[in-house]
Amino acid sequence: MLNTAFYEKFRLDDSVARQAGFNPYYPLLKSGLDELVKIGDHEFVDLASNNYLGLANDPRVNKAAKAGIDKYGVSLCATPIASGYSELFREAEQKLSDFMGLEDAVIFPSCYQANNGLFPAITEPEDLILVDRYAHASLLEGIKASSCPFRLFRHNDMDHLENLLMRKRSGGQVFVVTESVFSTEGRIAPFKTINSLCRKYGAIPVVDDSHGIGVIGSDGSGILSHSGISDYDGIYTASLGKALSASGGMIGGKKSLIRYLRYSTSHLIYSTAILPASLMALLKVLSIIRDDFEPISKRMWSYAHCLRDGLNREGFNLTNSQAPINSIRAGNSVETLTLAKWFYEQGILTTAFVYPSVPEREGRIRIIAGANFRESTIEHVLNCVSNYQSILV
Repeated sequence: MLNTAFYEKFRLDDSVARQAGFNPYYPLLKSGLDELVKIGDHEFVDLASNNYLGLANDPRVNKAAKAGIDKYGVSLCATPIASGYSELFREAEQKLSDFMGLEDAVIFPSCYQANNGLFPAITEPEDLILVDRYAHASLLEGIKASSCPFRLFRHNDMDHLENLLMRKRSGGQVFVVTESVFSTEGRIAPFKTINSLCRKYGAIPVVDDSHGIGVIGSDGSGILSHSGISDYDGIYTASLGKALSASGGMIGGKKSLIRYLRYSTSHLIYSTAILPASLMALLKVLSIIRDDFEPISKRMWSYAHCLRDGLNREGFNLTNSQAPINSIRAGNSVETLTLAKWFYEQGILTTAFVYPSVPEREGRIRIIAGANFRESTIEHVLNCVSNYQSILV
């Protein structure tokens, strides 16, 4: 065949999975999200999803999604700039911006698209972007697609960031980019300090709050509330598919910026609008958070602490997480997949991070327990964990 050489280039290197005897990626689920999910003929405790508040399969949210289909159909089959921008779309954007205390917001099909589309739209060649070295790939890829240079600052290192801000010599705008909650580690950015440094040096802060929205802050509204920032002058992005249990992503900020992005971001203009069912689900989740966040949050944090105590007790090497995330330092890629395999054999689904998502010898196993769990399920996980050392022996 004439194209054989071309297709030979795309052979997947699965040597790490073969050495570990396990590939945790693309598990084929046969159920919706709950504390237990079905893969093949077996049920697994779901500690892999980002269903922090446990609302992804909540009957109230499902009912709202179905109502969205009944009124608007499965899809509007158009981009937002054409005929895909329903009244429901606008209501969701307004409720989101009100929730975070921002002037306005625009919804994208995913936060990956939001982060990829943001930087090419707002930067000029003479600008400079300073970004935390642990920032999510979607932010880094968006930054690399922009027309200006960028520099990495050491993770959550405010002295290093300020040093870079002081040394800036270009005449353009400086942007400081970070995540709020770093999902592989569970650490939270010192965003109040970042915001203050940006004000001091005339920089624009950009924060991705994907693992913070619906999780941190006294009312669940994320990093701005958590940091005590009520007059945010920067740019905000977030996924709607984690604690908010819908799909899509968003960019929030000043009205002038959001209006500009609606007409200038190809990632929005040329993508079919998010489905009505997702928007209705999102609105219901925001309503539930407004009314019931305190008890839901209490369960979420209680389960996170219980799991952390149990993992520590059995000698697992955990990161210093500040969020309801438990992240195990698992070693190199093979060691990480081997540990993921052990959990899988206990009927526990986890998330394994290996190179290139993390440095080669810094693999992570991430565990998140949703607020929908029963205490008996948490106890079952802890019983499994208690057998880990004896199995090794």
